[in-house]
Amino acid sequence: MDALDVVRRISAARNGIVTIKQARAAGLSTYEVQRFCRSGRWRAVARGSYLVDADLYDGVPRRARIRAAMASFGPAATAVLSTAAELHGLAGMPATELIHLSMPGPAVRPVRSAHPQVVVHQLVISPEHLVRVDGITATEPLRTLADLCLRADRYSAVSVLDSAVNRRLVAPNDLLAIPRLVRGRRGAIAARGYLGETAGRAQSPLETRARLRCVDGRVAPDALQLEVRDDDGYLLGIGDLGWRGPRIIAEADGRGPHDVPEAAFADAAGRTVWSMPAGPSSASPGRTPSAPTTSRGRFGRRSPLPGAVDHEVIAETRRDGEQ
Repeated sequence: MDALDVVRRISAARNGIVTIKQARAAGLSTYEVQRFCRSGRWRAVARGSYLVDADLYDGVPRRARIRAAMASFGPAATAVLSTAAELHGLAGMPATELIHLSMPGPAVRPVRSAHPQVVVHQLVISPEHLVRVDGITATEPLRTLADLCLRADRYSAVSVLDSAVNRRLVAPNDLLAIPRLVRGRRGAIAARGYLGETAGRAQSPLETRARLRCVDGRVAPDALQLEVRDDDGYLLGIGDLGWRGPRIIAEADGRGPHDVPEAAFADAAGRTVWSMPAGPSSASPGRTPSAPTTSRGRFGRRSPLPGAVDHEVIAETRRDGEQ
């Protein structure tokens, strides 16, 4: 196996990234690395870190940028805040190109100016709050949530808390430890308030934001992920937000939750576009009442489902670009 094959094997396990030290250890010279970069086959992503076979990519993958920055800052670097949330798969924080790392004070000075896309923090992090995510050191989910609650706005903070609970990265009872983690830190009072607004049944940041908007408007929903069934118990649909008294259901989802393969089956069954048969509403004792029909206008439109007659859509809110 030649040196380039060895480098490709190393980079394949590291999101396409290889360091100059690893390239040299595999048998490549600095001149060969520079030649690969000049030809466009490799691309310098951060100081001393390269994307191998860069000509096969459409730009530099986000995870590759994070790994390259981590490698350039050395083993003392830790991914924190929104970057740690991104590594854990938590949704709700605004999309950004910035990479948030924490470094010990003396170690950060020589490399800060070489990485303008990196925001360097100096957080005090106990070893038990660190984990490895795909080989990258990051704060564990609960510590990440605590740090974000101190810095994020209300909508983003509650969204990421909902996401963590919904994806089972933390249990609802685990959130009770956050007040201890934020005690004495700036923003702790607001952070404790965000915990009281968490509802882990929200499946996307847009659902959380829609719910909070309703709360602010004094029309808070009394149910989330509300099942709507007919008199025979057949599931007609599931609404993200429900007001059972006036029989109103709203759907609020960005494109992301419905573009995955698992969503295709649910969408065909009426999960995404909440619908119900046109005609009078009905409810059976002990069952969730089906929502009433609406007239065509601002909030209603016809939407036929496969294998069914026309259905009246009560409410559907979509917005692309939610993280």
